[in-house]
Amino acid sequence: MRRRPVERQQWVWGTATVVCIAIASAATADDLRPLYIQIDEEAENRYLLRIKTPPRVRADNVPRIVLPETCGTTLSARATTVIHCTHALHGAELTISYPRREVANPTVVRVNLLTAESHTMALSSGTRRFRMPGPEDVATVAVQYTWLGAEHIWVGFDHLLFLVCLIWIAGNWKRIVITITGFTVAHSITLALSALDVVRLPVPPTEAVIALSVLFLATEVAKGPHRAGGAGSGSLTWRYPITVSSAFGLLHGLGFAAVLNEIGLPQVEVITGLIFFNIGVEIGQVIFALGVVLALRGAALAGLDLDRGRSVAGYAVGCVAAYWLIDRLVAFT
Repeated sequence: MRRRPVERQQWVWGTATVVCIAIASAATADDLRPLYIQIDEEAENRYLLRIKTPPRVRADNVPRIVLPETCGTTLSARATTVIHCTHALHGAELTISYPRREVANPTVVRVNLLTAESHTMALSSGTRRFRMPGPEDVATVAVQYTWLGAEHIWVGFDHLLFLVCLIWIAGNWKRIVITITGFTVAHSITLALSALDVVRLPVPPTEAVIALSVLFLATEVAKGPHRAGGAGSGSLTWRYPITVSSAFGLLHGLGFAAVLNEIGLPQVEVITGLIFFNIGVEIGQVIFALGVVLALRGAALAGLDLDRGRSVAGYAVGCVAAYWLIDRLVAFT
């Protein structure tokens, strides 16, 4: 007997409903909520281990942590595993082991150290090994943040173009050293004050004013040390470049601080991270400045017209800085 159209529609919708329920049930059964592991350093060489399993992990398949041979475990009254070791676990590789069968859930590991540092690691499905983090030490933080500071200068094109203009305006070695020193001292002050939350300014307008500072110097470079139709010794920027480098250096320091806030300071060695980030910025700055000076000297020895090159460079940098300024103004307005 053939089904009537109404009955056929009811049969189709009923079948679709059953299929959807089956899919939803399967999705629920395949629960991929993470396994949560917390390790608290309670005392020297003593740790508390807590494991929270997702619903899909059966009671007889709760994982355990495979520890180094120098460690032993006991179970506390709160069902927390107490780990006793002869040496600290810092840097040791630990393994998650399931007694019956592997579970494909991801894992979140949180480690709280005696120094009040907290570390969180997210392990993808199938990853069963992780390295126990240790407390921050001055040497590691110093190397890491020095490199971060140098790297930021080399990819911060607005800061690099500002330096190019400063070097071109300063001219000789003595004035270059004085001018860049003023820039360094100024941005070091605001970098420290902003990173330590003593001074707070919104980032978008700060970035816009940094672009304006590059545009201002590019205009000075394009015009040259002597104004058209005038003999004098040039503008204040050309006569005393350290005043401009110091004034705008305060703004550039806020820009460096914005980057440092994105990276994040160390949890304990805050001052060390701040100092060596600044040192890294200076190292990157000096290396770039030496490269620019040598390039200009090489161009002069090759007989190139540096005066015409200065004018072309000023207009080129000015166009780029004007674009940055408009783009950044539009972004925050």
